[in-house]
Amino acid sequence: MSADLARRIKTLAQWMFEAKHLVVFTGAGISTESGLPDFRGPDGIWIRQAKGLPPKARQFGSVEPNAGHIAIVELQKLGRLSFLISQNVDNLHLRSGIHPDLLAELHGNVTKLRCTRCEAEVDKSVGLSRCSCGGKLVSSVVNFGQSLPRKALADSYWHSENCDLFIVAGSSLVVTPAADMPRVALESGARLVIINQGETPFDRVAHLRFWEGIGEVLPPAVAQLKEFMRVS
Repeated sequence: MSADLARRIKTLAQWMFEAKHLVVFTGAGISTESGLPDFRGPDGIWIRQAKGLPPKARQFGSVEPNAGHIAIVELQKLGRLSFLISQNVDNLHLRSGIHPDLLAELHGNVTKLRCTRCEAEVDKSVGLSRCSCGGKLVSSVVNFGQSLPRKALADSYWHSENCDLFIVAGSSLVVTPAADMPRVALESGARLVIINQGETPFDRVAHLRFWEGIGEVLPPAVAQLKEFMRVS
């Protein structure tokens, strides 16, 4: 590890230690380390589409949570994670152990159905077509042009407005309204940390920027956080 990366990781760990309301925001980039394709990377879904190539298969059930997912779970176990906002539909955060009450999946989840009336979610595996309220159960995955789930969006805005540390992990921050969250956090006075291997519109205003892989940054940062907590 370079001295510069070590310095930035130590700074991130210190900010995690000082934070009273820490929010993590994840995009497709956190799941590429589990083997799932992203959208805008060199071999991403949209780049392949632009080249006339077929997309790589997205077999969500065949991949496992990686070190980045587990590091976020560790933040939860340490009582440091106030909320997790995700653009991903791959179910890896829930499989890794994130508590559902701490998670907003803005674009849905491939394993869940959502009620068109009350927005309650149920697992596809239960085989229901109607919610207990009488509403129709449909796929929870949000396609382009569809509205995001109201509660998940409202919770995301609230936590973004009230956080003091906002960590982006693996998002290009160009798909709105999800990408509005870092702006909301900044305007509320939060520190903004971006861990992403591609450029984002917020790079110039981020307080700390990592171009390295998430697995190179979050696990050692959480390990240093534990050390800070141990000696405090």
